[in-house]
Amino acid sequence: MSVRHLGYDPEVAVRHLRRDPPMRALIRSAGPFELRMRRPRAPFPALMRAIVYQQLSGKAAATIHSRVLALFPGRAHPTPEQLLAVDPELLRAAGLSQNKVRSVRDLAEKVLDGTVPTLARLQRMDDEEVVARLTAVRGIGRWTVEMLLIFTLGRPDVLPLDDLGIRRGFERCYGRSATPDRLLEAGENWRPYRSVASWYLWRAGDLGLNLLPG
Repeated sequence: MSVRHLGYDPEVAVRHLRRDPPMRALIRSAGPFELRMRRPRAPFPALMRAIVYQQLSGKAAATIHSRVLALFPGRAHPTPEQLLAVDPELLRAAGLSQNKVRSVRDLAEKVLDGTVPTLARLQRMDDEEVVARLTAVRGIGRWTVEMLLIFTLGRPDVLPLDDLGIRRGFERCYGRSATPDRLLEAGENWRPYRSVASWYLWRAGDLGLNLLPG
């Protein structure tokens, strides 16, 4: 297990989760914890990518994202100022919907006015502070920020209650409908490593695991 960029020791986390019998069975079936961290980068490119990828297949989103970046030759990613300077119709022609154009422009504006903190400041904030600041951006909801917390900031105790994959994994392994209240109740056994539990619940769906008796 790589601990690069993680804010916790994954081996300690897995040992803790094994105390919960259904989670122990899931860990045994799913194998080692291998969360793939995204390289920490400034919030603007990370959140812009998240907006582009919303409600699209990975392949389609990657194509549109590449077309948007191609509007800024010579740079890996535009600055907020450059994004705001480009004609919105060029962003539309690259494949962004009107709503996404508005969202990426709002993101750029909120980076410039300080609503969206720097990466260094985000790393010093607690999870709920990060959620509050970033969901002020048009088109950025709680789920998007939770993905950033888990996969970019390496936070240990995030449980995305509205994630379909997590709900399906819970139902496969716990035999109960995955209402928010039931997930929160089960999650008390996983604290302070609910991010790791979430990863295993995703794996249950990815691998088609069904750990219920009978």
